[in-house]
Amino acid sequence: MNWKMAFCAGASALVCVMGAAHAQETFKMGLEATYPPFESKSGDGKLQGFDVEIGNMICERMKVKCVYVENSFDGLIPALQARKFDAINSAMNITAKRKAAIDFTSPVYIVPIQMVAKRGSNLMPTTASLKGKTVGVLQGSSQEDYLKKHWATAGVKVTSYQDQDQVYADLVAGRIDAAVQESQTAMDGFLSKPAGKDFDYAGAPLSDPDTLGEGTGLGMRKGDPQRAKVQAAIDSLKKDGSFSKLSMKYFKRDIIAK
Repeated sequence: MNWKMAFCAGASALVCVMGAAHAQETFKMGLEATYPPFESKSGDGKLQGFDVEIGNMICERMKVKCVYVENSFDGLIPALQARKFDAINSAMNITAKRKAAIDFTSPVYIVPIQMVAKRGSNLMPTTASLKGKTVGVLQGSSQEDYLKKHWATAGVKVTSYQDQDQVYADLVAGRIDAAVQESQTAMDGFLSKPAGKDFDYAGAPLSDPDTLGEGTGLGMRKGDPQRAKVQAAIDSLKKDGSFSKLSMKYFKRDIIAK
């Protein structure tokens, strides 16, 4: 008989039930909270955003308690591998490069990647238009991989930043000529704000499955048996329309991957 059985044998059933209730399993999710509307902080410091609500729904469906761990975006994969949390839930696109290091759930949603530049600059997301120009991007992102692969080798200067707000600040200050990020992040975090009044999307969304991936999912350690439970929760929340309803709340359209 182990110590738990011995304790329950010598204690009332009520005590044992209460002990089990207090021992609710937790599930830790890593994120960087500087990427609205996906993850950010409210004025009183509380985590908020589409990914946070997605994570809460997954945990509720799994019957576990969500715990969020903040981490720089470019350090999320090493931190996951170091077991600082159980999953990455931070608008991380599923790419071949990342799949070599970690596993992913199926894509939860898909958001276009677009360039933003000053209105009237006539810049387009092509190497011919951007040669000699400087483009800002979030460090460690799939967008950074795209820019380094396709643009940095063709005379475009790529400057990487530790958080997205720094990208927008330098864009307004004229230290960079354009920025590349997810379209909804650009709208909610910059274009819809006073600082972004003179800027707009420039050109069509970028496309490259190798670097930009096949959508956004939760990243997990290789071979983690918990992945099956997380995937089952995601499948269930897609099937009953919960994720699509949340997408309509945030984006007025359904971005959930089918």
